[in-house]
Amino acid sequence: MIDNHIKTNSTLATFKAGDAVLCPSIGNSSYTLYPNGSDKDSTRLIIRDGDSSYGFYRDGRIFPNDALPSLFHDTKANRQAIATLYSGSHTSQRKVIDTTEADDKEVIVISSHDLSDIACDMESAAVVISDIGKLLALIHYEKIEPHTVISMARLTHDTTEAWYDLLQSQLGSISKTLAMTSYGKEGSQ
Repeated sequence: MIDNHIKTNSTLATFKAGDAVLCPSIGNSSYTLYPNGSDKDSTRLIIRDGDSSYGFYRDGRIFPNDALPSLFHDTKANRQAIATLYSGSHTSQRKVIDTTEADDKEVIVISSHDLSDIACDMESAAVVISDIGKLLALIHYEKIEPHTVISMARLTHDTTEAWYDLLQSQLGSISKTLAMTSYGKEGSQ
């Protein structure tokens, strides 16, 4: 569902030599843009940070096909937005891995720890489902003694109940986050 009420500014900022800019991927300082070499009309600008130089196109992107720019004009609003994104920390930096597309209207920032927990839970649930499938195949092909089938059925029931509760808890957490977006809660669509 497309929300026509969301307005986005699809025009990227333009930068020129001498501009004061912010570049969170380099650090928390304000940086000055310089022409790339002696060519003042070059499409590339650089930031010098100590002995290192970092190149950017005039639209703030590192590569022309980047979905988002890496540079921002050094304004109070941009400093506040960057501080909010990086939890207000001016001493620690976060590595942000952006897997969004250029036309994404909303982005949820999630810690790699939380994402890892979700992935581990999904992988474990998939293994349990596969194991249950193998057990059912053994029962179907009568490879297990009838008295053992009862014990295995009880263990399978207990396992599926435990995993159901864990996955429901995980879904509840994800749904709370999604409720803050235009997608709303999962399952309420």
